[in-house]
Amino acid sequence: MKQSAPARIEYLRVENYRALKQVEIKNITPVTALLGPNGSGKSTFFDVFAFLSECFEFGLRRAWDRRGRAKELKTRGSDGPIVIEIKYRETGFPIITYHLAVDEHRGAPVVVEEWLQWRRGRHGKPFRFLDYREGHGRAISGELPDEQDNRLEIPLKSSDLIAVNALGQFADHPRVGALRDFITGWYVSYFSVDDTRGQPEAGPQERLSRTGDNLANVIQYLIEQHPDRLERIFNVLRARVPRVESVLADPMPDGRLLLQIKDAPFEHPILARFASDGTLKMLAYLVLLYDPNLPSFIGIEEPENFLHPRLLPELGEECRAASERGQLLVTTHSPFFVNALRPEELRVLYRDEAGYTQTVRAADIPGVVEFMGAGASLGHLWMEGRFGLGDPLVNQGAPSRTRRQRPRG
Repeated sequence: MKQSAPARIEYLRVENYRALKQVEIKNITPVTALLGPNGSGKSTFFDVFAFLSECFEFGLRRAWDRRGRAKELKTRGSDGPIVIEIKYRETGFPIITYHLAVDEHRGAPVVVEEWLQWRRGRHGKPFRFLDYREGHGRAISGELPDEQDNRLEIPLKSSDLIAVNALGQFADHPRVGALRDFITGWYVSYFSVDDTRGQPEAGPQERLSRTGDNLANVIQYLIEQHPDRLERIFNVLRARVPRVESVLADPMPDGRLLLQIKDAPFEHPILARFASDGTLKMLAYLVLLYDPNLPSFIGIEEPENFLHPRLLPELGEECRAASERGQLLVTTHSPFFVNALRPEELRVLYRDEAGYTQTVRAADIPGVVEFMGAGASLGHLWMEGRFGLGDPLVNQGAPSRTRRQRPRG
C-alpha cells in the first residue's frame, strides 16, 4: 500500500526570537540545510522548531520558562511579540497558514494572537477557520469550511493555552487536529553519544528519543517487529563502518537492556559503551532515518560531529532518501555534508551590521549555479570563499548582486 505524501512546510517567518528579529524563508525544500559561522543563528533557527514542538507537547509555559522567559527569548530592544508563522501543505488541501504570536504579561507567557487560514480557490480570499486572542476566539467545525461563517465561540481556560493544541484533540475540528498531529509528531534531535551508551530498562520502544538514550530499546523493537528494516540498517552500517557485523539488544536479569556491537573478526561482541563515538552516532542516525513510521519533520544539529568526513556525503544521501517520507532540517559546518546538497537546499546564515540574523539561499548567490554547472561542488565553493558570506574569517554581509564570478575552465 502506497503511503500518502507527508505534510510539508513551505514557508517560515520568525520575528523577535533572539537574533531572529525579522527573518523569512520561502520555498523550503524537503531537505534544507543551514550553514554559517558560529553565532550566525543556526541553533536559534533550529530552536524555533523545538520551541513550537515543546509548546504543543508540554505547554507554552514550560517551553517559555526553560528558555529564560522574555528576558532571554525576545530580541533585544524589541517591543513586539515573538511571531512564528508557517505555511504548510497537506495532500488534497490548499496551503494552510498557521500564525502564533506570544508575549509576556506580568511575568507569564500569553498567546496574544493565533490563527489558521487558507484560501478558498486559487484567487479566493483568505479564510480564518481558527482565530484566537488571549484565550478568546472562534473555530469552525467540519473538514472543509463552507462559504458561510459558522465559526463558534469556544473560550479557553487560560490565555497561555495554544488553541490548536486544545481544540485539535476533538473530532469536531479535524483540520485543527491535523495540524496538532503534524507538530506533535516533529522530531528535533539533540543526540548525545554518551546517552546512547547507557543501559535503559528493557522493553521495546518505537521512536528514538531526542537524546538517543533509548537506542537499545528501539533496536529491540526493530528486532521484534521490523527485522527486515533492521537488516537494511545493518547493511548500510556495515558499508559505512568496516568490520561491523551486527548489533544486539539483550535483556539482562536485572531488567536493563544491554546494547552490544559485534565485529566480524571476533567471536564475542563488545558493550556499546566501549564502541567508537562515530559507530554509535551513525547507528543512531540510521535508526532514525529508517524509522518505519518516520516523523513528518526531523531536525538534526551538526551531524558531522564524531563522524569521518568521507561518511558525510553518504549521510546526506540518506537524508535525501528519507525526505521522500518526511521533511528534514539540518544545521552544519561541514563542506563534506554540503557537497551532497543542491543549491536550492542550502541556506547561508550571517549577521547584518545591526547584529541580526539574515539568510540567503545558495542558489541565489551570484555565480554558484554557474560554478556547479561547470562541475564544482557546493561545499568546496563555500570553502573557497565563493559564497561571499558565511565565512568566520571575513566580515559578514550579503553578496553583491552585481559582482558575478565566472566559473573557471
